[in-house]
Amino acid sequence: MDWRQRLQQGVCLPAHPLALTAERKLDERRQRALSRYYLAAGAGGLATGVHTTQFAIRDPQVGLLKPVLTIAAEEMDRHGGPLIRIGGVCGETKQAVREAEQIRDLGYHAGLLSLAALPQATDAELIEHARHVGEVLPIFGFYLQPAVGGRVLSYAFWRMLVELDSLVAIKMAPFNRYQTLDVIRAVADSGRKDIALYTGNDDHIVGDLITTYRFGEQELRINGGLLGHWAVWTKRAVEILDRCQKTPNAPEMMTLDAEVTDCNAAFFDAANQFRGCIAGIHEVLYRQGILDGIWCLDPEETLSPGQREEIDRVYMAYPHLNDDEFVAEHRDDWLRG
Repeated sequence: MDWRQRLQQGVCLPAHPLALTAERKLDERRQRALSRYYLAAGAGGLATGVHTTQFAIRDPQVGLLKPVLTIAAEEMDRHGGPLIRIGGVCGETKQAVREAEQIRDLGYHAGLLSLAALPQATDAELIEHARHVGEVLPIFGFYLQPAVGGRVLSYAFWRMLVELDSLVAIKMAPFNRYQTLDVIRAVADSGRKDIALYTGNDDHIVGDLITTYRFGEQELRINGGLLGHWAVWTKRAVEILDRCQKTPNAPEMMTLDAEVTDCNAAFFDAANQFRGCIAGIHEVLYRQGILDGIWCLDPEETLSPGQREEIDRVYMAYPHLNDDEFVAEHRDDWLRG
């Protein structure tokens, strides 16, 4: 099975965090341990250099884009198997093409294309931007919610984007039902059957995955997930995806949807407009001993007041959703190098 068939089949793709030391430098040992954790948990690949990895890795004074992409690629090589390799692509067109070339040269399959750097661009300009990137490597479209730097994208934009042969998948993460439906309807109206749909709606993960979307005679399903939320409790995330694919109509699935969403509200700091979303992911990984702290590149980026207590609450409320026991059993091996 090649990577595109695997993508269509639907897999768990964690959005890879960044492991830092207290001096806010790359902690390579723990960065590798994170990749090993996700792959051991059954993830179908890794998405690296994306929002959860922190966009600031691209800053010249930080210079971590290539190192973190390289580490993830090496760990996927080491693990073996039909893994899907997704790298984040950001910036205006020249930068985006440069990043796409780097990702391609490191053996990645597709670029998750952020449009956050083009807030005023017209639909036609966005399509031209995507076309240039797609000449370098396949595109994984990305609808990033405005609260964390994305922009609103129209149905007309998505309808044009799905006409690009280079488009292989779309991650929908607007955290908005109407905007999510715009994307799915655009794919349905195109008639294409080869575009994989992935949820990035961390507030509605299970609901997205168990729904059949019907537009006239066209029916579509969301294949899998590429999620920051799935960067924690990943063993359970793989199991949840399997349940969604095998028993989508089971009555307990909507209860599970609410439980997962409640956990995400704590991890992603929904009460404070997602300001602590990356630090919240780090907090869970720190509690599990994979990270050595919750440090982000920006010293101001940390947990919001009350967020740690919210994480305590969901840990207590939903013990069946964490994978602490699995991590504790294998963590030392992952950290050994």
